Amino acid sequence: MTRSIFYSLSLHIKEQAVHQKKLFSSVIWQFLFLLFPIIGFAQEEKYKLTLAEAIQFAKTQNKSVQATQIEESAVAADRKDVYKAALPVINTGTSYQRFSGLTLFTDGLSNSRTEQRKPSSNSANLGIDVLFNIYSGGKQKALQEEQNSRLKLATLNSLDTSGNIAFQTASQYLDLVKLYELKKFILDQLKRSQARLSNINSLYKNQKVTKSDLLRAQVTLSNVELSLQQTQNDISIANEKLDILMNIPDSVIISPIDSAGITKPEIKSLLPFVEGIERSSFGVQKTAENVELQRARVKAVRSNNLPSLSFYSAYGLNYPNYLFFPPVDQAYSIGFVGLKLQYNISSIYQNKDKLVAAKLRVKELETEHEAHSDNIRAEIKSYYIKYGEALNRISVNEEAVEQAKVNYGIVNSRYLNQLSLLTDLLDADNLYQESRLNLVKAQTDALTIYYHILYTSGNL
Repeated sequence: MTRSIFYSLSLHIKEQAVHQKKLFSSVIWQFLFLLFPIIGFAQEEKYKLTLAEAIQFAKTQNKSVQATQIEESAVAADRKDVYKAALPVINTGTSYQRFSGLTLFTDGLSNSRTEQRKPSSNSANLGIDVLFNIYSGGKQKALQEEQNSRLKLATLNSLDTSGNIAFQTASQYLDLVKLYELKKFILDQLKRSQARLSNINSLYKNQKVTKSDLLRAQVTLSNVELSLQQTQNDISIANEKLDILMNIPDSVIISPIDSAGITKPEIKSLLPFVEGIERSSFGVQKTAENVELQRARVKAVRSNNLPSLSFYSAYGLNYPNYLFFPPVDQAYSIGFVGLKLQYNISSIYQNKDKLVAAKLRVKELETEHEAHSDNIRAEIKSYYIKYGEALNRISVNEEAVEQAKVNYGIVNSRYLNQLSLLTDLLDADNLYQESRLNLVKAQTDALTIYYHILYTSGNL
């Protein structure tokens, strides 16, 4: 019992240290965002942020993460309460009574007389009692083990939520990067469309092209302008979603520092995450802890079949003295110590089915744990394969961009020299635009898969 109390105190000290560390980190980040309007918003409502900084801020400031941390603290308080239940139960109390006259009846209720209560009309007591559980079939220990499992589950849930929010933040940040890249490409395409329209106007005035080419160039320019407006709206929407994940005001505009072309980890560096998935995955750890929680409940149910032994003591001051007969008009004090042994005979038949049900639930949770482990293992292997595929796609798209760029230059030169049709030029322009977008998509998809692997393996 003493060892359990010291263990509880040591865990309490560790929890306080972790809480202080989280609080310090939170204060630092809040200070930076409070300071930022002074140093950044004075000129422009934009805040430049790297992917790693966005993830770190969301993991500490997101409301869902904060909610799970509050629940973790609540479960920790419940755990302390369970450990304190092993301490002695001490009660104290006092009472005073003033009795009325004593009415005595004879011959039914026809004759009565009234006398004073003996030895006095007053009665009072003041006392204290102590009850200490020595042995209860292991129920107290089982409750402590159950609460330890609950605290581990709350901690894992907090870490899992933090990792999930980090993954969502990374995905949203990469979507924002993709949209900014798209905006840059559309602006380039807009310049090409404007230059192309100007050239076609000159050719049309010199009667070298038809009216159809001029109209088509104008329609193409209008479509590019609409695409630019749509992309700008998408950037605003994505920025607002990122603000919510990071729990910052909607007025803050996040400007990504990292681009889609940042260095991607080699696929071999991810192999330890795949191989250690059953030990590090938060989901697998939670299902495993659920099994331990149910096993502790089995112990608690089994303890109902065992006897309990308690030490109890009391001491009090009483008036009048009823220990003698007739009662004496005097105050007295007395105390005792003793042991109380109890055994619930009915538990032999009442507890049988409860124990069977508790054991079956252990088997159920063990099966769920194995199934979840299999699913997680298959999931992360598929992401590992897809990551290798994404890296290959980046290489292919890099070559495609160079080829499309050269092709556009050739077709544009041929069109200006009246050696090709406008359709060919527009197709070459769209191919160049599409190849650049495909490259950015391949790069951001690879990073998204990478962060998905980190989250699934419990390393985000």
